[in-house]
Amino acid sequence: MYFQLRKLILWPRDDGEPRVVTFTPGVVNVISGASKTGKSAVIPIVDYCLASDKCAIPVGVIRENCSWFGIVIDTIEGQKLLARREPGDQQGTRDMVLIEGDDIAVPHSIERKDSSVPIVKAMLNRLAGLTNLDFEPETDGGYKSRPSFRDLMAFTFQPQNIVANPDVMFFKADTTEHREKLKTIFPYILQAVTAEVLQARYELDRLGRILRRREIDLRSLVSAGNTWRQEAQTWLRQAVELGLLPSNQVIPMEWPDILDLLRRVVSSNAAAAHPSIQGIDAALTQLQALRTQESEVSADLTQHRQRLGELRRLIESSDAYGSAIRIQRDRLSLSEWMRGLLPPDRPDDTLAMLGEGGRKKVLQLSDALAALEVRLRTHPSVSDTLDKEVLRLRAATETLLVRLNGIRREIGILEKNSSQAKQTIDRFDRMERFLGRLEQALLLYDRTDQSAGLRQEIDGLKRQISELQKVVSESEIARKMRNAVDSVEAETGRFVPKLDAEWPNAPVRLMVDDLTVKVVRGTRDDYLWEIGSGANWLAYHVALTLALQTFFLALPHHPVPGLLIYDQPSQVYFPRRAAGGNRDDDDPVVWRDQDVVAVQKVFKLLGEQVRAANTRLQVIVLDHADEEVWGGIDGVILTEEWYDRALVPVDWLAD
Repeated sequence: MYFQLRKLILWPRDDGEPRVVTFTPGVVNVISGASKTGKSAVIPIVDYCLASDKCAIPVGVIRENCSWFGIVIDTIEGQKLLARREPGDQQGTRDMVLIEGDDIAVPHSIERKDSSVPIVKAMLNRLAGLTNLDFEPETDGGYKSRPSFRDLMAFTFQPQNIVANPDVMFFKADTTEHREKLKTIFPYILQAVTAEVLQARYELDRLGRILRRREIDLRSLVSAGNTWRQEAQTWLRQAVELGLLPSNQVIPMEWPDILDLLRRVVSSNAAAAHPSIQGIDAALTQLQALRTQESEVSADLTQHRQRLGELRRLIESSDAYGSAIRIQRDRLSLSEWMRGLLPPDRPDDTLAMLGEGGRKKVLQLSDALAALEVRLRTHPSVSDTLDKEVLRLRAATETLLVRLNGIRREIGILEKNSSQAKQTIDRFDRMERFLGRLEQALLLYDRTDQSAGLRQEIDGLKRQISELQKVVSESEIARKMRNAVDSVEAETGRFVPKLDAEWPNAPVRLMVDDLTVKVVRGTRDDYLWEIGSGANWLAYHVALTLALQTFFLALPHHPVPGLLIYDQPSQVYFPRRAAGGNRDDDDPVVWRDQDVVAVQKVFKLLGEQVRAANTRLQVIVLDHADEEVWGGIDGVILTEEWYDRALVPVDWLAD
């Protein structure tokens, strides 16, 4: 992944100019300086701006005088400025600023946030081209969750407490959480497990669940079919007993013949389930006739009951109609009295004074009353007719009820006295139940017989699973892992002789499960923590981190950034005279002792590798040693010297 640091930025709490440290891509950038100048804060600041969960920037001068921290990085998409607010008393803050462009100018100040830690993490994950899949399906977080850009920092940073640590080889691998996650992602980082493998694992999990369900369905069908086959001959014997097959029917032994015979029994159910009763005996003949009469009388009785209900509703409507007419008649009866008060020989009468219109209205009321009287006279005749029909229907209904009860009593007597009739009825009932069960059993067998399609689906699923298992084969992953580890070990073995190691020609083994290295010396395999001397520890840290970067850069689009930051690699040697200290002119060999030579070996190897990477690898070294130690080495340049200055400008500090 092309990812190089261009600037480190600190914004003061007042309105002053920001502090900017500028780095050069594709070379070894050295910040040389005395103690307590802020060199060891560079890695925590870069880590914090790359969306770490917690702020590890040292408290005190730096955090008390800075309001925001920022970096400018070069990526394949151009430059990006990532700034993050100083968290104060909190462990961290989610407030961030993200600015993108071809050539970003550092802003004078940051007024407010415009992004957040999750957004920046997602952007970094996208730039690295990391998969969105967890390492195992249905993983609920934890060590098997998806790889993150944050996990890749283990291969980038070598802070002061790690760079020559015999017990810890990688950044933050001293905590259980990061250690276990790093062991999980190592096969992915070494390309033994790819995104295609993770996709195949998820597809395997999905197809496995489908296959298990289909196999359960098939077992159920096959079990039901086998049970039914075992009972098939029993079905045929029952059909013979019920007379559905002739008594001399030979029960076949072959399954197709048994199935054909059973289907024939079911297809003949109409004739077999309802045989003619006539001719059995007189009682059964009479019983059949009575059953027919019972059905007919029941139908007539139902019809009569329905008509009686309708007549009752009609009578109720007629009574309501008559009551309404009577009320109208009573209200209009006054019109007759008023009409009697209108004789032609009494024009001076009070009602006559209403005029011709008043007389007309009185006459209209009188005519309406007369019409109502006519309707009332005809209504009783209609009601009487309905009452007569009701009485007739009730009499006919009672006659039918008496007849029906008589028929049922006779049927009961016949059934009680005729054991043959009772047996025949029972036989009919058993025959119908038998045919129903047999028909359902045949339907079940037809479903079982259709399991051929289910078997084909299962076979197809197994073929897909078999192909995917080749992709996720543990042996294939182990083979790729071994090849990758061999390549890293070979590069490590090539770098160690160029450093100040005690056994330069001893093979080195990368122990992924232990996240460390072993040195093979004859019959002994010694872990790093079993080997003495800080010079050895530093040599193997530098050699392994460079070997891993060489492996990463050889692969297209590898997610690990092409960036290494070492803090105080010379701490295990530090020359007898402090770098940059005073020395006499007549003591010209003070910087040529063996410790200085060992430190120079580290810088020479770093310079060789950045040149070999052809600008795709950037190395930053934070160290006490000055140019008198590493000056003149190809690929190594001085970024800043912090002897008379520091990371935080002096004028930012309070009195």
